[in-house]
Amino acid sequence: MNNEAKFSSVHYNTYLQVDKITSAQHLRSTEVGEAAHDEMLFIITHQVYELWFKQINFELRAIISDFSARNVNEKNVGIAVSRLERIIEIMKLLVQQIRIMETMTPLDFLDFRNYLFPASGFQSLQFREMEVMLGLKEDMRTTYNNKPYHCVFSETGREKLEGLEKGNSLLDLVEDWLERTPFLEFGDFNFVAEYQKAVKAMIGKEQAAIMGTDILSEETKQMRLALLGDTNSYFAGIMDENRHNTLVREGKLKLSYKATLAALFIHLYRDEPILHQPFRLLSKLVEIDDQLTTWRYRHAQMVMRMLGKKVGTGGSSGHEYLAVTAARHHIFSDFHNVSTLLIPRSELPVLPEVFRKNLGFYFSAANT
Repeated sequence: MNNEAKFSSVHYNTYLQVDKITSAQHLRSTEVGEAAHDEMLFIITHQVYELWFKQINFELRAIISDFSARNVNEKNVGIAVSRLERIIEIMKLLVQQIRIMETMTPLDFLDFRNYLFPASGFQSLQFREMEVMLGLKEDMRTTYNNKPYHCVFSETGREKLEGLEKGNSLLDLVEDWLERTPFLEFGDFNFVAEYQKAVKAMIGKEQAAIMGTDILSEETKQMRLALLGDTNSYFAGIMDENRHNTLVREGKLKLSYKATLAALFIHLYRDEPILHQPFRLLSKLVEIDDQLTTWRYRHAQMVMRMLGKKVGTGGSSGHEYLAVTAARHHIFSDFHNVSTLLIPRSELPVLPEVFRKNLGFYFSAANT
């Protein structure tokens, strides 16, 4: 390509293909019956959703590519955080768009709903791609009319989803990255052993405080002790690798024991400079889960408002199905669970000075 062609002028309309975009709204109500005014809003809103899904998937592919390397460049962790932040902002917008849809009343929707069968949002290939790339496995899904979720797609669409499922999702790659965390053992310092001692000491102090107070009755004390738990309750999995692995096999946990320990270490010592970005990365994954759950829930509530108990146009149970997916389709729930394992900063095992220096950025005038 010569320089003249490379730097030739471009028109706004041509660059954005505005004519193609604005001519892509074909009202079924006009084609097969009487025009329904609000069908235009319905079409445009869903088209905008698909455009945002495309952008989210574009960002996810870039992050997955960077984390597919055996040794993840630390620079790419910061880039991934920025891209995850962008995805989060898009997801917030997806939730807000529901309010625009809700300017359409249930009666307005009924003006053209019968023309939509059997089309359904379940047939959004890009949304399913996003779920798979994030890490939602087929065995974690609520079934669609007791059929595989990809049954609504063409052979090409199914092959695309199956190809993504065979590859590593973002959750898979972050798990691998966490398992390579080099900080769990350093010289004579063993994080697991020191953490377990700190947990036992913390629980012991809290149990003693409960039993030592004159304000509570014996019955209330026993109730408080039960709620407090011990190392055999909330902390059982992290105290016992075999128990953790059993929970993974049962599908109650996703992350490996080592990856969970690494995530816990990052959360506990997040104030150390070198752990700032890893902590932000894990926090953004939790926020993506939160935003996706919020979107599912708001979508379910909108369907309830529009359809009540009616069956969806795609043949699903409508609101009931969507509400169940909001409750169950959590992808990064193991990172939420880390909060259960946190202990106060005052109880944290003290890191050896040499180890702590390896987690910071030190400048020496002697090196100038």
